[in-house]
Amino acid sequence: MNEITNFEELGIQPEYIEKLLKNEIKEPTKVQAQVIPEIIDGKSVLFQSETGTGKTLAYLMPLIQKLEKVENPKREVKLLVIAPTVELASQIKTQAQLISNQKVMLLVGGASIKRQVESLKEKPLVVIGGPARLLELFHLKKLKLEGTEAIVLDEVDRLLSPELRDETLELVNTLKKDIQLIACSATLTKSTRQILQETRVKTNGETESDLETLFLPPEDILRKRITHIAIFAENRDKIDTLRKFLVGEKPEKTLIFTSKIDQVANIVVKLKYKNIECEGLHGKTDKVERKSIIDRFKSGKISVLVTSDLTSRGLDIPNITHIVQMDLPSNEDFFIHRAGRTARAGKSGVNIVIGDEYEMRKFAALEKKLKITVNPRMLYKGKLVDPKDFTSET
Repeated sequence: MNEITNFEELGIQPEYIEKLLKNEIKEPTKVQAQVIPEIIDGKSVLFQSETGTGKTLAYLMPLIQKLEKVENPKREVKLLVIAPTVELASQIKTQAQLISNQKVMLLVGGASIKRQVESLKEKPLVVIGGPARLLELFHLKKLKLEGTEAIVLDEVDRLLSPELRDETLELVNTLKKDIQLIACSATLTKSTRQILQETRVKTNGETESDLETLFLPPEDILRKRITHIAIFAENRDKIDTLRKFLVGEKPEKTLIFTSKIDQVANIVVKLKYKNIECEGLHGKTDKVERKSIIDRFKSGKISVLVTSDLTSRGLDIPNITHIVQMDLPSNEDFFIHRAGRTARAGKSGVNIVIGDEYEMRKFAALEKKLKITVNPRMLYKGKLVDPKDFTSET
């Protein structure tokens, strides 16, 4: 079978291809080549693909193309996209606006619900948001979903985690059973697949429609395009080690992760005290401020962003050259998602873990489990050096 190298072969129409070209998107990624034809055929699809492989456009292009051609005299919401974080929902909206000719609306918590109710009077074709706010507007009878033809669960494993599962499933179950369901994530568990399959079953026990599951061949981004570095530091010395790295290596764009929300502000304060321009982002950050910070980081006005794990999923900021993990998360999926914020769109990147002795042992275990190569480094005169080389020189 010949590899598909253009969107036309996938069934994407010229007007949408032209919009992609305006945004310098010239040929489909592997996930897009496999998923787009299935969605165009009207199938419900669950697909897994690594971060940075183009999952969002893989579902948006065929769905928007299809739904913009459907007669819609009542101007109903035709596509509902649910995302676990404000950042991811915002980025999906941006991608949808690249290709849609019609109204796309973002409905997330932290924003004025009155303003959102007013905005819904503009009759959007596509609605994107978090499960809690979408459900709230649905219960208020302000978000009407009777005419919805397709629903997408982006980062579905997160949406079906205990903290978001009830709201997500209630939304899914309010829609008609034969709706086209698309779900995707970088990681898929057996329980996620089982829960989704159960939503496709009628009350009489018959399956309404099969959910096709696609596991895209791994591109080995974690191994092939990301350089993994371990820097040993006692807990009390971690922030100073980070500062020395930033000053000495001068990375172009760095995203720094910590599992502890209160550590975000602590790291930012200490870096700013040493005249390193940076900002912090976590779950309690005001929505307007959060957008401003992300926009400045995207544009390059600030080159260092410190964040909690809130943004480890779905944060698609181009050209992040370095990830720094100030601790190792308990869940290896979070490690993968953190690291996956770099080396996107075919580029390479660096993932650094600054850890104490215990974390270095955990990192060594991850190295074996994930089949990655971890390079031990130390800071000498502001530069990263191999400890073996340094020892031999001295």
